[in-house]
Amino acid sequence: METDDTQDAPNKGRRRSGRATITDVARHANVARITVSRAINDPGSVSPERRRRVDAAIAALGYVPNRHAGSLASSMSPVVPLIVPSLSNTVFLEVIRGAQSVLEAVGYELLLGNTDYDVEREQKLMQTLLGWSPAGAIVSGLRHSDGTLAMLRRWDGPCVEIMEYGTPNIDMNVGLSHEAAGATMARHLIARGYRRIGFVGTLLEWDYRAAQRLSGFQSALDQAGIELSFVERLEAPSTVGLGGKALKRIFSHHPDADATFFANDDLAVGAILEAPRLGIRVPDDMAVAGFNGLNLGNHVNPRLTTIVSPRLRMGRRAAEMLLAGIRGEPVPQRAQDIGFRLVPQEST
Repeated sequence: METDDTQDAPNKGRRRSGRATITDVARHANVARITVSRAINDPGSVSPERRRRVDAAIAALGYVPNRHAGSLASSMSPVVPLIVPSLSNTVFLEVIRGAQSVLEAVGYELLLGNTDYDVEREQKLMQTLLGWSPAGAIVSGLRHSDGTLAMLRRWDGPCVEIMEYGTPNIDMNVGLSHEAAGATMARHLIARGYRRIGFVGTLLEWDYRAAQRLSGFQSALDQAGIELSFVERLEAPSTVGLGGKALKRIFSHHPDADATFFANDDLAVGAILEAPRLGIRVPDDMAVAGFNGLNLGNHVNPRLTTIVSPRLRMGRRAAEMLLAGIRGEPVPQRAQDIGFRLVPQEST
């Protein structure tokens, strides 16, 4: 029978850290420790009201259940979670390879998680993966749910936020400025003489880094006294095929456009491939530019103008910073801008 008795025997001799314990959750929820355990491992055996109280306590305290079999809560296993928005996107696969090359060389294994750009899914993944008592963690982006932030701030392991540059929310950061990248592309198109310039992106409310590139792009146009002609928001994940459909929309809705910055190379390559079928010459009728620097852009005609994000180097640097944190070594720059590179080619 369940009780609300929280008078468990004290866990003597355990090293205390900032990490919340199951006892802390039990006290916060005013239930027994066994009730917390059941709510986590066998939710159907606990009444809905007690599950609600336990869930609220877990969220408030940032508690992470320890799933590392046979270990003490303070122990550390040789694994590192790496959470990204997509495991099918080449961009993130290259970051993973970079981190993996550094970590596996010294005996650590990656635990991969995919959020599908969903911060609530990220929170659940992080709770599960931290339950394996990892040595450290790498997570994409600087935007997380309040629950994820509470979890990571109370956790006593090093963490590196990647993909964008800024003030770390938790511990360390390595990435690039997406606003600066967008501004760089705008200045390139202006220098080439284009004036009726637009932007195409997908799911900008989810992929907020693409929205950051749009912000920098528009700011640079504004500074040059040029109005952003249009923004096409495509409500579907980026694909080459969707880029072709976007080109049709542009010439249907904005027939006088002379240049378009696509949020990524997949979309831009799709536009270049579709252009001959529509009787559109790139760049004579419209210039096309992308972002990421995927090799695919070098295999279309004309070759794609793009901004290269140093993904392998980013993954390696994140892993190097994480290892320093694991070893207790100083990290002089806790936020590092890894930069980017504009590659002008024939599409502009």
